[in-house]
Amino acid sequence: MRFSSDWLWYARRWTIESWHRVLKSGCRIEARQFGSLERFVRATALFAVISWRILYATLLARNNTDLSCEVLLQPVEWQALYCHTHNTKHPPKQSPTLQQAVLWIAMLGGYLNRKGDRPPGPTVIWRGFLILHEITKMYHLLRQNE
Repeated sequence: MRFSSDWLWYARRWTIESWHRVLKSGCRIEARQFGSLERFVRATALFAVISWRILYATLLARNNTDLSCEVLLQPVEWQALYCHTHNTKHPPKQSPTLQQAVLWIAMLGGYLNRKGDRPPGPTVIWRGFLILHEITKMYHLLRQNE
């Protein structure tokens, strides 16, 4: 029984390693100067959630291909993503699947989506989310005047 329990934890090792990589490389937590322990703790809590969201998007899109992207994205986010990706002003009434939305986000982050490419990983999804954040802000500003 001990072997089984140890094996389950070891099988999760790569997921945990990916989360740490996003936290360290994507959020650049080690390069930041917080000035105090209180600031460090608050920032680490925020970055831990951001890292979790990136990893969650990566894994969920691979395993649950038919889920709506609204399990992860706010309506304004997926609408901005759709309009940007398809070069249109009018998003569809139906939200795209999570798998499709994560692919578009990864492509914003530099994923090439070639036939032989592996599914997008946390690094390109992280970069894509940064760009999506800016696209969403602009989309929201432009929609306010309509």
